[in-house]
Amino acid sequence: MNDMVKPEYLLLSAFLCDLLFGDPRWMPHPVKGIGWFAHGAEKALRASGLPLRIAGVLCVLVVVGGTAGSAWLVITAASLLHPFLGAAAGMYLLYTSIAVKDLGDHAGAVRTALDSGDIGLARQKVSWMVGRDTDGLSEDDIALAATESVAENTVDGVTAPLFYALLFGPVGAIAYKAVNTLDSSFGYLNDRYREFGWASAKLDDVANWLPSRITVLAIALASAVKRFGFFNIFKAVRCGARLHASPNAGYPESAFAGALGVTFGGERSYGGVVHEAPLLGVVRKACSADSVRRSIELMRLTAVVFLAAGIMLRVLAERLW
Repeated sequence: MNDMVKPEYLLLSAFLCDLLFGDPRWMPHPVKGIGWFAHGAEKALRASGLPLRIAGVLCVLVVVGGTAGSAWLVITAASLLHPFLGAAAGMYLLYTSIAVKDLGDHAGAVRTALDSGDIGLARQKVSWMVGRDTDGLSEDDIALAATESVAENTVDGVTAPLFYALLFGPVGAIAYKAVNTLDSSFGYLNDRYREFGWASAKLDDVANWLPSRITVLAIALASAVKRFGFFNIFKAVRCGARLHASPNAGYPESAFAGALGVTFGGERSYGGVVHEAPLLGVVRKACSADSVRRSIELMRLTAVVFLAAGIMLRVLAERLW
């Protein structure tokens, strides 16, 4: 393969495109297509009369397999026309699987609203980031919601896609996005999705298990560079990660709480039902607009550290083997 289309170059180019442009809303977006595909598959499988858990398993197989197969076919067909067309197709799939800029922009909009004192606008902006009820949230609660969201989505939107891209290229990255989209669509413990969404939720847990833990190391390195709370990170993770309801989200959230010197968790409402999330972090301090700003900085540098380390390891492995 031409040096200019090596996987490392494709991934680096895709990452830079995301940093510069964010999601390409003016072009067809594969993740939106995956969402439509998933809901179409749900409708068909529910109508089949199969037990809901079996239907949900089949939905996962169809959507993830169909997504990966379609990505491979597009790249292969484009490569037959010209190697650079295949490279462009692969880079585009990688580009659309990463969300560094959009995650930072969404959180930045919350921070700007908080800084200006517009609490109503801040509630509206944070409602686009989280699933909890946002009406009536205080300034501290808004900052907490935004900061927690940045921490959790550092894995889903940044490091996990990079992880699977480094291992399996564009097909791996877009297959991961299919897994993540299925969980976002069906992974709810409510009457409609408790059975049908079981496989989607479990597969997402499996897919994020290793990336969420490796990400703690990248967060620590980024924190050392930024001179955040490096020494609190591993203590926070050790004490709090397993308290989280998710088997994976507790790791980046605890690491962020330790690095930023704030407390995550506490009372929050979903659909009018109040839940008490475990407290994460080693410093009992409320989040603020500045916490949101620092979380964005930490997320971006964590992404750079994760990608740089991944590319170096990949290059080293290629040379050794």
